[in-house]
Amino acid sequence: MADVTTLRTAAETGLSKLFEVQRLKLPGAAIAREEAFRYFEAAGLPHRRVEAFKYTDLRAAVREAAPPAEAPEPETARNAVKAARGFAGIEAARLTFVNGHLVPALSDLSGLPEGLEVVTFAKAMAEGHPLLDHLAPVEQTRENPIYQLNAAFMADGAVIRVEAGAKIERALHLRFVGTGSSPFSTATRVLVVAGEDSEVTILESHEGPDGIAYQPNDVLDVVIADRARVLHSRLNIEGDAAIALSTVSARLGAGSHIETVNVVTGAVLSRHQLYLHFAGDDATATVNGAAMIRDGQLADSTLLADHAAVGGISREQFKTVIDGDATGVFQGKIIVRQVAQKTDGKMKSDCLLLTDEGQMMNKPELEIFADDVACGHGATCGAPDDELLFYLMARGLPRAQAESLLVQAFLGEAIEAVSHEGARAAMIAETEAWLARRG
Repeated sequence: MADVTTLRTAAETGLSKLFEVQRLKLPGAAIAREEAFRYFEAAGLPHRRVEAFKYTDLRAAVREAAPPAEAPEPETARNAVKAARGFAGIEAARLTFVNGHLVPALSDLSGLPEGLEVVTFAKAMAEGHPLLDHLAPVEQTRENPIYQLNAAFMADGAVIRVEAGAKIERALHLRFVGTGSSPFSTATRVLVVAGEDSEVTILESHEGPDGIAYQPNDVLDVVIADRARVLHSRLNIEGDAAIALSTVSARLGAGSHIETVNVVTGAVLSRHQLYLHFAGDDATATVNGAAMIRDGQLADSTLLADHAAVGGISREQFKTVIDGDATGVFQGKIIVRQVAQKTDGKMKSDCLLLTDEGQMMNKPELEIFADDVACGHGATCGAPDDELLFYLMARGLPRAQAESLLVQAFLGEAIEAVSHEGARAAMIAETEAWLARRG
């Protein structure tokens, strides 16, 4: 048989060179990083022939491998954070990351609520923190190239432990800010371990400079013990040239609950992956998303809800508003294992097209191996209702204002699910700002 040579793109070759330089500089076990990168290297950047990336071709989109960002100078970090708007003004304990590095001087590490422990991920990796055992083994995630790339290059982040029985009333804000005048990449990892009967609210905001093709890749791993509750709100207002990759992975214990909502207005290309594993009986999940995109943007929301225990309930609802020639992508799958009787799963994706040039790709799936379940999925796509527009305009509203009201009502169903009042208000404000920029 003839030898087969795998052609590699400039970005893939660049990533290999960067890894050889970085692997001995980064904290933690070099062997685990090596294994993660070898899994990534074997597959390369995912492309349209890979089913999970059929509509989001990263091999075509990522032309060059941006170098990992260095820790910023104190003044640079202060200026970047001063201009940050994500969840600004909300009363919260804050962990501030600038260019992927935790900045203690701009964080609240000393004023954390009782029952909440935070260790920097760099320190946890360097010291072999026992909570890191909660992370999934590398081989279990080998088919997830974005996750593997993060595992190979992750430089900083946080390990967060919520004590059993602790009810953390003050939200914890993970503030990620990028700054610079040339392309850079970041790889952050946050691990949240919520003890039995605990409750915590996590806010995430991600933003950076316009006009710079930076490449963030962030991962949030959540381990939720029995009867614990984790409320999570995420805001993507990245710069207009960013290629933003993100993953939320959650493991749910018996009787536990997760609420996670992701709002997207930023990045020229974004892919947000959600993986939920129902490991304990009677766990529940509310998963919502709202994307508002325009002018060539692509926003991809990919979801897998894996029900592997009895009585799990999952509700997934995604709303996408498309203006200009933007592209929306929703891929969702609910898997019900044979043991997961009494599962109740509902998944829906709705899209509002404001122009004829936009497009939406919907791919909802059910994979059911149990017989006593109630599951369903649906997808809709269409333009604003002409009769509703006429009704509003007949009462004196200009068309643009009438259309904005319809868009806000359309998105409201997803955003109103946010339990934290301040986060909900901030997300509504982002939708209003996006509509105002639309004119």
